[in-house]
Amino acid sequence: MHKQPSRIKKITKRLLRVFLFSFLAIFLLVNAFILLSGRFYLYKGIANTYLVGKTGPGIYDLDVFPYSTIKKGKPESWNIHSQFNRQKLKKSDQEFMNSLQTSAFLVFRGDTLLYENYSSSQTKNSVSNSFSAAKTVVALLIGIAVEEGKISSIDEPVANYIPEFKGGDKSKITIRHLLMMASGLDWEESSKNPLSENAESYYGTDLHGLVTRQKAVAPPGRKFIYQSGNSQLLGYILEKATNMSVSAYTQEKIWKKIGAEHDAFWSLDKENGDEKAFCCLYATARDFGRLGKLILNQGKFGNTQIVPEWYMKEMVDVPSIGTEEGIPNQRYGLHIWTYDAGENPIYYCRGIKGQYIISMPKENLVIVRLGMERKDNFALPKDQKIALVDEAIKRKVGHPEDFFEFVRIGKQIAADTK
Repeated sequence: MHKQPSRIKKITKRLLRVFLFSFLAIFLLVNAFILLSGRFYLYKGIANTYLVGKTGPGIYDLDVFPYSTIKKGKPESWNIHSQFNRQKLKKSDQEFMNSLQTSAFLVFRGDTLLYENYSSSQTKNSVSNSFSAAKTVVALLIGIAVEEGKISSIDEPVANYIPEFKGGDKSKITIRHLLMMASGLDWEESSKNPLSENAESYYGTDLHGLVTRQKAVAPPGRKFIYQSGNSQLLGYILEKATNMSVSAYTQEKIWKKIGAEHDAFWSLDKENGDEKAFCCLYATARDFGRLGKLILNQGKFGNTQIVPEWYMKEMVDVPSIGTEEGIPNQRYGLHIWTYDAGENPIYYCRGIKGQYIISMPKENLVIVRLGMERKDNFALPKDQKIALVDEAIKRKVGHPEDFFEFVRIGKQIAADTK
């Protein structure tokens, strides 16, 4: 009668032994690969993702890395509409928001907050990661530096500020090429490949070495290829031109001038290191709304022209270049996403987890959406690239599906708030 349980115990022990040996083998292989390849950043990545039940970066990673503080100036509160939060989302819209783990959704008209909703993980005082929405902030700083004469022109060669770009094909790359995301460098933009430059830039400790080692593999200015390395190079150009850190320049030229109610924070690659200019500006949802308002008003906040108007117009003027889909660029200006809606254009900053700061100038609206997930871009079938240019534009190639949903929901809230 005791044979069956005894047999089960033996099988269980055998399976446990196989599992432990397999785990040990994988552990040793991973360690050997990291040590031999020199990709030590993988330790940081694994420790802060898989070992804590995550599969990638999160919006609350501030304390995972060293960071700098961007201090607020004199805070200015948003006006609160008399019908604030009276409008409730439709059940289907709320379910859509929940399905993408939305942590914040705010709608502003001019100086007034119309609607504000947070998940249980976030409040109006919580800071979270903007991810690539920070790229647009870096571009705004470039415009300020040009206006101040610290950068003579966005058509200057990158080599004027970064010595590693002197000589060879890299010497042909200009600041404009970086802003256009058309540098022709060999950066691999991947949110899933742990061996990509993107992963190393997020978890590594030598951003400068990483971006200056990039090689020119295509002529600059020809094709839009989204690369975070371009944004990081712009950060180093700002530091060289202004003799200030990206955080300090942001604090002096933008944050203290837009009435931010809270300090912001920028992740660094190491203690007293470099800002991750391609991402990782942390702020509250309400203060992200101020950045949207700055874009909405062509670089002006209140009575102060913070970013030159001429530069703002150039930022949203989409360069006539091709894309990886084989169609004309219809979606990206100088480090800012654009959607041509006829007489009602939309400009927006976008982060990988669905961070959106959406500015709609004709309607005087700003929509801020923060969260954990986003939907994929509308895509063009691989076998129908050139022949369907018009159809591709109609299908909004390059804009995420959720972007249009957030715009629709925000506009409805604004329409219902008299």
